[in-house]
Amino acid sequence: MRILQIGGDRSKRGILERGSSAYLRQEAYADSFGKLDIIAFTLASDNAPELTEGNLHIIPTTSKAKWVYGIDARSIAKHLQRPEVVSAQDPFEAGLIAFVIARHFHAPLHVQIHTDFLDPVYAKHSQLNRLRIRIARFVLRRASGVRVVSNRIAESLEKADWKLKADLQVLPMFADIERIKAWMPNAELRARFERFSKRILVVSRLEREKRVSLAIDALARADTKTACLIIVGEGSERRMLENQVEELGLRERVFFEGGVDAAPYYHFADLVLVTSEYEGYGLVIVEALAMKKPVLSTDVGVAREAGATMIAPVSLFAEALNTLLKNGPHEGVLKLQLPVSFDEYVREYCNGIMKLVQ
Repeated sequence: MRILQIGGDRSKRGILERGSSAYLRQEAYADSFGKLDIIAFTLASDNAPELTEGNLHIIPTTSKAKWVYGIDARSIAKHLQRPEVVSAQDPFEAGLIAFVIARHFHAPLHVQIHTDFLDPVYAKHSQLNRLRIRIARFVLRRASGVRVVSNRIAESLEKADWKLKADLQVLPMFADIERIKAWMPNAELRARFERFSKRILVVSRLEREKRVSLAIDALARADTKTACLIIVGEGSERRMLENQVEELGLRERVFFEGGVDAAPYYHFADLVLVTSEYEGYGLVIVEALAMKKPVLSTDVGVAREAGATMIAPVSLFAEALNTLLKNGPHEGVLKLQLPVSFDEYVREYCNGIMKLVQ
């Protein structure tokens, strides 16, 4: 079976990075399907190479600007063999161009949803998000299959009553807990934070909707002055967040680690914070709880479903942080049932797509 996927992850650990966890998942999907072509949205400045390995073929659009991703993707698709299913990585821009390509090939359309875009906060975030909701309504009503990453998203779609013809497949994102457990931090990394009584961890893109400034503000208002905040992630708001740290006099207690792998940091973290305005899933919540780390989160994604240690609104976030630092609990408990293995996850993912032509 030949599958064509539309979308792309331009991050350093995305599908364009050979050997990354995202890339390895695509390899596994390709082996299960028989053939997987991926048209990946990229800019020419990304210098992303075309990748072929076994049954996997990734073709970057190398577009001059983001607004021509769709045009370039459609042009590439015309030169590929006919797929039996076209799958979109999101119901927005990728979903719209996937719909056009699927119609060209007379193939069923499969759409994935990783963001809780029907959360009211999403629409308030920007005019672009409001437009994306309208695009999603158009795309999803024409999809033959829809995969969502949480029950929260499934419930949001059911409440919206968009009269989708597709059954929803609820399949959480894969959390490679065994990899995290195996990636022990080296002595040098541990030593950098040994002087602090509590090590608070944030793993997040540094973008507006992730609201990392809330974590910094909460640390500044905490009763203890011997705790530190470790921020793993990169994004457009880094400079603004660094300025916030300077203004609050926290330079010696807040560490920006950049876009490194978060795995070793979970081992010595005492508490993990999730401050997002909205999430479709919240992989960090699952990873942290699976590592038995307590999690303080806003009410997003799978925070309730997974068993976040404490859920707090913005107005009470600093107070909740104080409570956890003083009284605990000091161990998190994951309540969400996850696929028992990577192979099981791949099988469920691929079956959700392959059934569209069975």
